[in-house]
Amino acid sequence: MNGHIDVPQERLAEVEAALPLHIELTRAEPGCLSFQVTPCPDVPGRFLVAESFADQTSFEAHQARTKASAWFAATQGIARDYQIRTEDN
Repeated sequence: MNGHIDVPQERLAEVEAALPLHIELTRAEPGCLSFQVTPCPDVPGRFLVAESFADQTSFEAHQARTKASAWFAATQGIARDYQIRTEDN
């Protein structure tokens, strides 16, 4: 999956505070092959997201875990632009 999340300025501190633990927990998940979230140098408040999981089951487990996380709470309702790719597409 690749894309970005555009964080409004008024929520930026909350999102930045939740991000390190989100990265740590995601990278420790079974099936996580890579996970990067980096600030976009050209767009303030935009974070570039690139993640790869071994299989669909691992990706779905990641999605389920995040729904109960501080990251989910911090980013709830914030627009995302992600493209999910599988081996089939």
